[in-house]
Amino acid sequence: MRQVAPQGAKTGGGRPTQDELQVLFRRMRWSADVTAAAEAAISDMFETTERVREYRIALRRGQSVEQSVLVIDGLLCRYRDFPNGARQITAIYVPGDFVDLASYTLKRTDQDVLALTNCTLAVAPHEAIARTLEHEPGLTTLLWLMTSIDANVSREWELSLGQRNALERTAHLFCELHARLELVGLADKTSFALPLTQVELSQCLAISPVHANRVLRELRERHLLQFSRRTVQIDDPAGLRKLAGFDPAYLHIIRQA
Repeated sequence: MRQVAPQGAKTGGGRPTQDELQVLFRRMRWSADVTAAAEAAISDMFETTERVREYRIALRRGQSVEQSVLVIDGLLCRYRDFPNGARQITAIYVPGDFVDLASYTLKRTDQDVLALTNCTLAVAPHEAIARTLEHEPGLTTLLWLMTSIDANVSREWELSLGQRNALERTAHLFCELHARLELVGLADKTSFALPLTQVELSQCLAISPVHANRVLRELRERHLLQFSRRTVQIDDPAGLRKLAGFDPAYLHIIRQA
């Protein structure tokens, strides 16, 4: 298992560019009508960028939060460690995702957030979000929609952990990540990069690394999917979705971007 480094390995940057923020707007357009005026107003919320090095803590559990961050590049996870040494990953964040938009109202984070790769984040101070919503109240619904989709994803993970067996659970996670990355142009029809180790995958699925290895072997032997060298190759998309019982409706994909 890779060792988590102390928090603080962050470097700041300038205001994110329109090109960098397109990953957010590309995701939003699949779920809502996003006007040019809305994009401009949302862009004004982001005042700086942060770069967080691989396997550094981006947010520490229990800390006071006065800003929300958007993933521009890289992969992060939310997790909780337990006294027995076990770790449960409760969320994966890909480009286009807000990591902690809910902190706008909660002002604290309840779990650690870890950069699984080198990451670039766009930072929106809560004061800037408040100013934007005061001048453009219609954006409240759009941002609320993003937090609602996040909640949908969390509930689907709960269903997987409670009712799907390990094989179905693994297939469902790969289907979900493929769909989410495809929305922002980071996956093609049958493959995508996924910089997770098998240990980290097992921590998402609440199974042992040995069990995760067996499940990946079974998926490969069924000619459904291969996960090797941080790349996922889906050999039978329809078969994988059928095994997982995957219905992407919870991702609220209702429009053509």
